[in-house]
Amino acid sequence: MTALLLVGWLTPCQTIAAAPARAAESSMLGTPTQNSALTRVEPQTAQTVRIALILSLMAILPALVICTTSFTRIIVVLSMIRHGLGMPETPPNQVLVSLAIFLTMFSMAPTFEALNDHALQPFLAGRMTVDQAAQAGGAPLREFMLRQVHDQDIKAVYDIARAPLPARAADVGFMQLVPAFMLNELRVAFRIGFVILLPFLLIDIVVSSILLALGMLMVPPSTLSLPIKVLMFVLIDGWSLILQGVLGSFH
Repeated sequence: MTALLLVGWLTPCQTIAAAPARAAESSMLGTPTQNSALTRVEPQTAQTVRIALILSLMAILPALVICTTSFTRIIVVLSMIRHGLGMPETPPNQVLVSLAIFLTMFSMAPTFEALNDHALQPFLAGRMTVDQAAQAGGAPLREFMLRQVHDQDIKAVYDIARAPLPARAADVGFMQLVPAFMLNELRVAFRIGFVILLPFLLIDIVVSSILLALGMLMVPPSTLSLPIKVLMFVLIDGWSLILQGVLGSFH
């Protein structure tokens, strides 16, 4: 037992005494220990930077979804349906936003698949740098936006920026393409909204005229027009018709 304790006490002492000798030997041989440590640290640092960039992209993901996808057109049309019915808070905002997100995924499924195959998965696997992944991922979104946008929208944005208009669509800058795309989405959404609001307006006018003819001036027209609009909207299956029309408007 005493021998075992002596050996256990001498082993750390020998290790401490041998440490300076190993350090001196490493310095004489070109510090291979430090080189191997640096070799191990570099992949870990690259992985840490990659994770930090992914988290940063996730922070700005909502803004990118709104600006570069079909979400804007869909949510504006859904909001106009709610206001046309005369129920500003029904359906709730959470329901409309959730529905708009899923419809955006349906309408942009080919674009998202191309982005995932050509940019996201190679970047996560370490086969692409950040710049290469950004360029590869921007190509599908750029193609989608160019199919929707009109020349007049691009011209308007370049006029606002006081920059020369490019000769080809491929030369349009991403910073100019995004606002031009949003202008087109708002214009198309308001056109669809006008078609939606017109029947509701006619129902309100008819109900108001009937109440005025009956001398029921103290009865608010919305009291009678609201159930009539809801009934008509349900009978014609308005949600399905409008959503099919909105998704069919994308090129």
